[in-house]
Amino acid sequence: MLRQKVLVLYLANSALDSPVVGWSLFDGTGQTRRMAGDEDAPPYATGLHALRDGWRLIQASPLLPHARGEEFDLAYLKYEFLFEQIVETPA
Repeated sequence: MLRQKVLVLYLANSALDSPVVGWSLFDGTGQTRRMAGDEDAPPYATGLHALRDGWRLIQASPLLPHARGEEFDLAYLKYEFLFEQIVETPA
């Protein structure tokens, strides 16, 4: 049976080779229950490392300019990348 894993990486900027600053992992296989904050280090150093490990990039955040006066607003993580893996599990 095929199951999906979803990895959300927040990067320091829009480049896939920039450092990971936040992450979440959702495991549809049921093999792990890890979430953001469960580990001291991200699962990958960059988004490019995730690609090299077989994760498929399915979405990247659009690049939108900040409104005037909000250039240094840190209320959210802007550079979100969604990855997936399709994993075969026992039925």
